Amino acid sequence: MRKRAKIKRIKETSDEFAPSAVAHAEKVERALAVRAVVDRAALAIASCGVGFIPLAPGTWGAGIGVAILFGAQRVGASVHVWAGKKIVLPIEAFRSLVLLAALALLVPLGVWAATRAERVLGRKDPSPVIIDEIAGQLVTFLLVPVAADWSLALIGFLLFRVFDTWKPYPIRRLESLESGLGIMMDDIVAGVYAGAALWAFVLARAWLASSFGAP
Repeated sequence: MRKRAKIKRIKETSDEFAPSAVAHAEKVERALAVRAVVDRAALAIASCGVGFIPLAPGTWGAGIGVAILFGAQRVGASVHVWAGKKIVLPIEAFRSLVLLAALALLVPLGVWAATRAERVLGRKDPSPVIIDEIAGQLVTFLLVPVAADWSLALIGFLLFRVFDTWKPYPIRRLESLESGLGIMMDDIVAGVYAGAALWAFVLARAWLASSFGAP
């Protein structure tokens, strides 16, 4: 019986702005050498088409999360028009339901794909895995109580990148969880922190507008 290859305890991260060129080339070489269809599928899902970009892959992943936000906002608006007479909910609630459905798909899929990607690439939390950044960015916007324009999306994007890089307690501890679970959970909790900060920003902006007539 063939033994499973042990993952090297070399800790990487997609938060790294410019991963080592040698390490990046090694990961690309390993990815191209993959023959099993299920492993190719796992790498495609985990990297989401941008994880092998050599510069700031995590930032690209968070950018996909912002794009999904605007897509969810459009879908939510369409559902709101269709169901408005039957279900009395604000339009933002429909957007949140679409994001929640996306997360329900992304999180278990991401745990599986990231776990398999670790084995294929021979690294712990390999930098091409960016599906965790997408999930964390969606969590950031999950409960925002207002429609998201580009300025609010940019603030949410920056807040998530700050918390994902800073990793306040207990985010860094969550990285020690088994394989894909640890990869996904630390970004999800970073998204919770960023979402709370974004809520505070929205409330502060509303208070300033009502008190001082700020735009």
